[in-house]
Amino acid sequence: MFDFSKYSDNTAVVTEQGNTVSYRELDAFCSRLAQNVKKRSLIFNLSANCLGSLIGYLMVLKYGHVSLMLSEDINEEQLNNYISIYQPEYIYVPQALSDRFSYPVIYTAHEYSLLSVSNKQTDMHDELALLLTTSGSTGSPKLVRQSYNNLAANTASIVEYLNITASERAITSLPMNYTYGLSVINSHLSRGASLFLTKATVMQRDFWAQMTQYRITSLAGVPFTYEMLKRLRFTSLALPDLKTLTQAGGKLSPDLHRVFAHYAKDNNKSFVVMYGAAEATARMAYLPSDKAIDKCGSIGKAIPGGEFALCDERGNLIAQEGEVGELIYWGDNVVLGYAECREDLQKGNEFQGRLSTGDMARFDSEGYYYVVGRKKRFLKIFGNRVGLDEVEVQLRDAFPDIHCACAGIDDKMYVFITDDSVSAQVKRFLVEQTQLNHIAFKIITLDSIPKNGAGKTLYSQLEAYYNAI
Repeated sequence: MFDFSKYSDNTAVVTEQGNTVSYRELDAFCSRLAQNVKKRSLIFNLSANCLGSLIGYLMVLKYGHVSLMLSEDINEEQLNNYISIYQPEYIYVPQALSDRFSYPVIYTAHEYSLLSVSNKQTDMHDELALLLTTSGSTGSPKLVRQSYNNLAANTASIVEYLNITASERAITSLPMNYTYGLSVINSHLSRGASLFLTKATVMQRDFWAQMTQYRITSLAGVPFTYEMLKRLRFTSLALPDLKTLTQAGGKLSPDLHRVFAHYAKDNNKSFVVMYGAAEATARMAYLPSDKAIDKCGSIGKAIPGGEFALCDERGNLIAQEGEVGELIYWGDNVVLGYAECREDLQKGNEFQGRLSTGDMARFDSEGYYYVVGRKKRFLKIFGNRVGLDEVEVQLRDAFPDIHCACAGIDDKMYVFITDDSVSAQVKRFLVEQTQLNHIAFKIITLDSIPKNGAGKTLYSQLEAYYNAI
């Protein structure tokens, strides 16, 4: 997937300090780290958007090891749980955190340290390359097993439909332990393009100064990112070098989709909505920028090399446009399967290229797909089937200045909002939209909606909240 020798003199990385690293130098950094690692080891990478962490990730792929990508901010209890269950040979951590561990430090460079955890080696499947926590994970030991072929196939598809060239420069606006964030890294480095590594967020002035100073051409974001961009009046910023905006990690509200689709069209930029999951390495679908307005709300069509179908509750294929069924995906990027212990790392390809996404969707007369909600994110309220995700989208459209989330149990929907002054309006809106009695809805005001590092709502925390009421 990575042939750095093809792009030896190209700039691979620009750091926050303004230092540049060529592909030749990056290759050498990986080689030095690899000299300190035994054959075929499992390495935990406590990742951050910085050079040291990137070297650790790339070294593992280039030298045939296996990495579990975690956040540098992971709490001690969760990390110890992962170590106990998966028994890594090494952990690779920010140098500033190395003193917290009793394990010996065997190598330090670029503000990252490699610590030896265990001399005991257990066989892992030859195809296994990367482990990621499952989407929305809050410390569950369940991991996704990605292969070298999964990564190569998905990277090639992304490069093709985004037309990534060596002249591009992406900014690390997403965590490195998140499949979408990694896909940005993989796709750009596979084409000799460059990355600007920053820990700044879109909410910080430094981020926008970096966007301009370092002539960033590509910006990736999840729905929460785009909500923040709208509040920051992003569309009024002068960013002449920015060419491509990509969005994945959940469904944008139609209002936000339209705002950025029109911005892109009016400013000669590309706005590409995408759909994916860790179980598909990263991407399964994309909506071409020239369809962003006409097909507002669509996830588009399957990526090059992939295929979609819909199935009804009995497993029969749906051929009728507009009919809703579970979205099924086939492709070389479908992962090997899941893991819940070290022994599971010996397993082969259990999914066999087929993924039941758990998303309910429909397609239109031109074959464009629209996700309407999660299979398990539906309630039966007084005999009526109500999609929680669909209600959230409607609320965000009607009340763009608040954050919201919907959860609940049958016959009772709990709606969490961040502005108590509109609670009565929200309830009236829900009654009008659903034609259900007002007693079906309970409005709860929170200071903020709990989200993970990728900006996805942590519904498990909301469930715990209303179950305690």
